[in-house]
Amino acid sequence: MILRKYQKIKYSELHSKAKEAYNFQKASAVLADYGFVTNLLKYDWVGADFLAQHIDGDWLKIQLKGRLTADLKYIGKDIHIMFEHKRTKEWYLYPHDALVDYCKKTFPDSAKAKIGYSTGRLSEWEKKWLEKYKIPS
Repeated sequence: MILRKYQKIKYSELHSKAKEAYNFQKASAVLADYGFVTNLLKYDWVGADFLAQHIDGDWLKIQLKGRLTADLKYIGKDIHIMFEHKRTKEWYLYPHDALVDYCKKTFPDSAKAKIGYSTGRLSEWEKKWLEKYKIPS
């Protein structure tokens, strides 16, 4: 077998650009199971790291993150956030603005609603909110 020459990599030992490439490949594999092909962009285009085209012709603009994220710079750009929860190995794909809207309605005076946020440690409300955006494995 050709791969006997190589060892599996340790994600934690990769430098940041290598981690980005690794995460893109993993995300692409997850999306391929649902009929998508992906196109990595050389630079963020309207906030997207990559485009995903479904076999029916639909396109998604996706920002790949390492955690749950709401960032005001993505508002109104029809961006989807995709991330793998590292602890559970579960993948999520959600419309960015849906999380922002939820935070504005549920926590109107919080920093979450006013400036956005990012977290890798999911609270109970975040787990519940994300449930409908979990990608079945």
